[in-house]
Amino acid sequence: MPLFSTRPGRRPRLSRSLGDTQLDKVLGKLSKRGSGKAADAELIAELLTETGDDWDLRGHRVSVLAGAASGTGIAETWLERDPDDVDALVFHSWTTLARALEERSLDDTDTLITRCHRAAELSPADPLPWVVLLGTARVVRFGHKDVDALWRQATARDPWNREAFAQMLALLSPEEGGSSASVLDFVDAVRTRIPANAPCAAVELTAAVRQYQGLLAQGGMRAMTAGQLFEGGHLAAALHQAAALWPKPGFFQHAAAPADLNVLAYALCAAGRAADAHPVFQALQGMVTSWPWDVDGPALQRFEQHLAKSERGRQGGIGGS
Repeated sequence: MPLFSTRPGRRPRLSRSLGDTQLDKVLGKLSKRGSGKAADAELIAELLTETGDDWDLRGHRVSVLAGAASGTGIAETWLERDPDDVDALVFHSWTTLARALEERSLDDTDTLITRCHRAAELSPADPLPWVVLLGTARVVRFGHKDVDALWRQATARDPWNREAFAQMLALLSPEEGGSSASVLDFVDAVRTRIPANAPCAAVELTAAVRQYQGLLAQGGMRAMTAGQLFEGGHLAAALHQAAALWPKPGFFQHAAAPADLNVLAYALCAAGRAADAHPVFQALQGMVTSWPWDVDGPALQRFEQHLAKSERGRQGGIGGS
């Protein structure tokens, strides 16, 4: 699947599919149908069957579709029809998790856990049931030993699974009952082992951007000096390497690569390196994710403002930093 276009820049637009044209088609058809129809479930089933055991692409498609289908009844319709179908079980579980994370509560934890274990029995190589359970720990706060066990199960099946790393990063964050120290310990433990072009390669920059946004939210001197976070040590080296490698055509092959490039562009601008972000914006071809841009305003507007700043910086004008 081609990740980046070589055509001239396109107008910025929010993208859920991140360039996955087949996923886009399904999303478009779902939006035109009513909620909870068997035909919608069939559309999703066909797409996931076609995806097969490409765990990265499967995780991307399931997470996006689960978010789109949350509250529509599609997942329930599918599971009622095919109660022992692994895709139906995983999709229903992820849809339940998406709703639980949004509401910060989960009504029936035992049933979700049971369905995830059933999916794992039906498809032992699939990391997604274990990823959903990691996400469940964000809501119900499993003990450390249980979380570690889930982490080992997920990464044993797919060592660099992007969704597993994302769930773990969120679970450890101070916003969800963890701490900044826990996040740093996790990043320190994994960053030297992750291949430069792995699906989870953005975990260090993602953690840094969240920390930066936390400093901005505090206001005062912390907000004024937040950009210094990117100036020294491992993080400065990581940002430099990412800026040099990530925008190159073909460097990234994972499905959510445009989301990681959005994080990189934002981090470079936050670090006062807007001109260096220009190749990243070019690689994105206007493909925008809500986070991290939407923290202090509409995502598209903030993206366009930083894009313009990177253009001025590239041309040597005012506002390049």
